[in-house]
Amino acid sequence: MTTIKGPAIFLAQFIGDEPPFNSLENICQWASALGYKGIQLPTLDSRFIDLEKAACDKSYALGLKAKVQSYGLEITELSTHLQGQLIAVNPSFDDLFDAFAPQYVHKDPAARQQWAIQQLKYAVQASHNLGLKALATFSGALLWPFIYPWPQRPANLIETGFAELAKLWLPILDECEQYDVDLCYELHPGEDLHDGATFDLFLENVNNHKRANILYDPSHFVLQCLDYLEFIDIYHERIKMFHVKDAEFTPSGRQGVYGGYQNWQARAGRFRSIGDGQVDFKAIFTKLTQYDFKGWAVLEWECAFKNAEDGAREGALHIKDYIIRVTDKAFDNFAAVETNDNLNRKLLGL
Repeated sequence: MTTIKGPAIFLAQFIGDEPPFNSLENICQWASALGYKGIQLPTLDSRFIDLEKAACDKSYALGLKAKVQSYGLEITELSTHLQGQLIAVNPSFDDLFDAFAPQYVHKDPAARQQWAIQQLKYAVQASHNLGLKALATFSGALLWPFIYPWPQRPANLIETGFAELAKLWLPILDECEQYDVDLCYELHPGEDLHDGATFDLFLENVNNHKRANILYDPSHFVLQCLDYLEFIDIYHERIKMFHVKDAEFTPSGRQGVYGGYQNWQARAGRFRSIGDGQVDFKAIFTKLTQYDFKGWAVLEWECAFKNAEDGAREGALHIKDYIIRVTDKAFDNFAAVETNDNLNRKLLGL
């Protein structure tokens, strides 16, 4: 077994225009002071990383890595969640998702998609140059408007959607194979890959590509009423990344999983700062340790109530407490019996 690395923090929810969140140096100093050992780095803000340059110029990538290390931190993974979202977009969401892309591809879905594909390829190459083995992303969604089977879906709609999704992602997965990087899809509502069943459909269509893997985030499974512990038993071989994010689901006589179009504070299912929700992190860390998860425990902070900086400060302490330093000996070694083949045969009556 391997001791899980951490604590680390995903920077996406913290990057902003005010210090200490407005530059890589400032945010590294802040994260290190809180006790974090790693940062998961979004790739759309050039103040923090020039993604194309990190892909094409190894000396730049190594300089970036060294800068982060100078604060006692490691880059755990790069994140391409927003670019991945744009790989596959149902036309219903075109206007909304334009905001994730540069102005010059707005109102041009084909150009936006090609930009996103190139971004993913840059991120794979940059990960390789940084010495990283995993890359975070979203799958995008062609089928999300049809998530509920009413009106009745036309025959083969789902099969066609997953075949198209696979066609878009296979060249990127092959790029991952070339550069020895695992692509980790965060299974998330709003994405075609949002639970185990949809991940299975995707795997079937990408021929069980070994680079198609999972970013495990239990908060999204709490909100779907999915057994997030059994999920680890089923998919542990594909779990290469871990977001430590809390959530709660408190249904009432008025609303349940779908949330009744309420805002985050009023929804039955909502994200909470770590320690304030219902996720059994002790059990999760135990299972991941049992299955020899070799990655990082990365705080993703989202909460409709608590201040972000308080959540970050508390999150570092929680993760540090949850990490299990694995044993190097059996607990009952004190009662071990010296043995040999003759004794074993005697004990078996042979």
